[in-house]
Amino acid sequence: MNYVVIACIGALAAILANRGIAVFNDGFRPIVPQFYDGSISRKELATMSFAISFGLVIGFGIPSSIGASIILIHSILLSTDIIGTTCPNNKIGLVLSGVIGALYGVLLLYGLQYIVDVFAKLPFNFIGPLGSVSKFVVVAFAIFPALAVAYQHGFKKGLITGIVTVLVYFLVKKFGVFQAGSLNIKLNAEGLSMLVGTVIMLVYASQVKRQDSTANTDLIHVFSDKVTRIRKNWILLAVMGGLIACATSLTMVAGDPISLALAADSSFTEAALAALARAIGFVPLVFTTAIVTGVYAPAGCTFIFAVGLLFTGNPIVALILGAMVMVVELFLIDFFAKGMDKFPGVKDMGEHIRTSMNKVLEVALLVGAVVAAEAMSAEVGLSGIGALFVIGALLLNRTSKKPLVELAVGPVACIVYGLLINLLIVLNLVSIVAKG
Repeated sequence: MNYVVIACIGALAAILANRGIAVFNDGFRPIVPQFYDGSISRKELATMSFAISFGLVIGFGIPSSIGASIILIHSILLSTDIIGTTCPNNKIGLVLSGVIGALYGVLLLYGLQYIVDVFAKLPFNFIGPLGSVSKFVVVAFAIFPALAVAYQHGFKKGLITGIVTVLVYFLVKKFGVFQAGSLNIKLNAEGLSMLVGTVIMLVYASQVKRQDSTANTDLIHVFSDKVTRIRKNWILLAVMGGLIACATSLTMVAGDPISLALAADSSFTEAALAALARAIGFVPLVFTTAIVTGVYAPAGCTFIFAVGLLFTGNPIVALILGAMVMVVELFLIDFFAKGMDKFPGVKDMGEHIRTSMNKVLEVALLVGAVVAAEAMSAEVGLSGIGALFVIGALLLNRTSKKPLVELAVGPVACIVYGLLINLLIVLNLVSIVAKG
């Protein structure tokens, strides 16, 4: 079943990209209409897609997936952007993109496990320590609402939100275990503290006074044909949403590194909450670009990942609800655009949520990468070198003319470090055999 679902996701996502209906890369979405307006050629469109997305697949998507054995959705949907736009804009290209997309999805699912199996056969299996890369993501993520509040409303309000978040975390950690008959109920400190922080963030954002702005409603009137173009393909997009929710329910894919780390730790409720918070931040970006370009996102505003995580182990239910959520999104574009005008603070909050999430992830993944590399070092008697390697990789990357995405540096550095340790072990064994 897993291979069928992943093949369908790859095929449909590539077809949607081939027809310019939906692409995953936010930076690529505004470029797609230029092809249909005749401003750029198909070759230029494909080249831009490759340039924008390939580095994220290799440097971010796949390394994040290997450590948890769950596929980060970027690994699939960024690649299907490339596949769909590279194939010709005709019936042959449509079929070809679907076939290649399906094969890519199957190979990715099979290949990811194959990579894990190959690593297990190396002289030093570093997959275990590599899992520590996401070790601090779970705890650190609880503070992102406070950081978002600080970005949007200033340091004092951010500090207040942070103090409340930490206080809730402490209280739940200390007193969050209850005995109800034969049941032992344990509240999750990370999830509840993040929930409280998110509520405070929403309260602050909703208090921002409305200004006489009709930017989004004006966009609706000016670009009504773009919105109509998206809604015309609602069936395909609904199927896409259902399939992704189904795959998430089967713990095959995750929408972001945070929910991926939580799902890998079987903390599905907390992962769903994290996915929901992230989705709120993506509403302004996805809806606004959809209104302007007439191109949607195959995962929509990413609420479908929260659906899949809430119904883990129930793929049929997730499939149906995921499709319904996608349809609701499509038919509420007007409503949300008007709502963003009514509450400008909520509209602006989206950008601050994404920024704060990235900042938290950068720190958490870097610290996790240092811990993971040091764990590898300790196992082979090279204490200290792991931290040096990861920190050095981070700083050198920043000086590069073509640096990796900051979030990718830690996981990539750990994988390279693990492979280097294996290389040293193999060379040492060869040297011993040669001398013997």
